[in-house]
Amino acid sequence: MIRLKRAYEPAVASDGRRVLVERLWPRGVTKERLRLDAWAKDVAPSPALRRWFGHDPRRWTEFRRRYFAELRAKASAWKPLLAAARRGRVTFIYAARDLEHNGALALKAFLEART
Repeated sequence: MIRLKRAYEPAVASDGRRVLVERLWPRGVTKERLRLDAWAKDVAPSPALRRWFGHDPRRWTEFRRRYFAELRAKASAWKPLLAAARRGRVTFIYAARDLEHNGALALKAFLEART
């Protein structure tokens, strides 16, 4: 089971395995406060794709298409996350303000389509 949570929300035991799925560290959040089990930088959108998207909801569909193509090309980065989600709860930690158009949400959809 995969859940999503912003980096600015408090960590709780029910989060299960906490994995940061951003390429950049969330601003203003300490390592201690984030309480991560892993930082999966390699599953995050490439810097070029992230800049192109710019969190513009009008680009969401195309962002997902391009991001999924990036993910298909690096299965070794996301397969451990999928395996962990099959074993128990995994919470993807992300920093984006937009709750409906972000890389963590797209990654979750990509992985859930493979379960």
